[in-house]
Amino acid sequence: MLFSRRLLLSLVPALATAEAARADTDPTRAERFVGKPDAKTTVHEYFSLTCTHCAAFAQGTFLEIKEKLIDPGTVRWVFHDYPLDQVALTAAMVARYLPVDRYEPFINALFAMQNRWAFARGANPTEELWKTAALAGMSRATFDKAISDDSLRKWILEQQQADTNKWKIDSTPSFVVGDQKYAGEMSYEAFRKLIPS
Repeated sequence: MLFSRRLLLSLVPALATAEAARADTDPTRAERFVGKPDAKTTVHEYFSLTCTHCAAFAQGTFLEIKEKLIDPGTVRWVFHDYPLDQVALTAAMVARYLPVDRYEPFINALFAMQNRWAFARGANPTEELWKTAALAGMSRATFDKAISDDSLRKWILEQQQADTNKWKIDSTPSFVVGDQKYAGEMSYEAFRKLIPS
């Protein structure tokens, strides 16, 4: 019995290392960002796909930020899943099963059609989400795998908890610029003031 316990305990670091290695090689865990990797300023956005304020920001202010700050190379924008409910968590899992280059267009499509898939009366949010994923080129088999991936679900929730602990995030959208957290939907003019010149 002692030998078995020692053997089991000796495997724990190896299992933790294996999980860390998976995070480095599993494309569902890859960092999602837009902009040049060497941009002077990095902005981290914490959002929920069922948050109406996040949707308004994505469809308004973010478009101007992308045009004026991201595309010219001033800002690198990093997306962080911060699901506020089960529907948002499922949507985040599906988004992470798409190729990295399709992530941002897909979440923007979800924000644009939020009323259709997340809040439509009498609709099944998962089936509505499937319709959007299919338009993005995802097969039904991949979609079903995405929504049943318990390891990814756990990973997203662990990342969310780590972000909560580190930055005291308590609402969406929230942003971290440098070592400062800012919360709430804001105009481009307000946001521009957060970016160092």
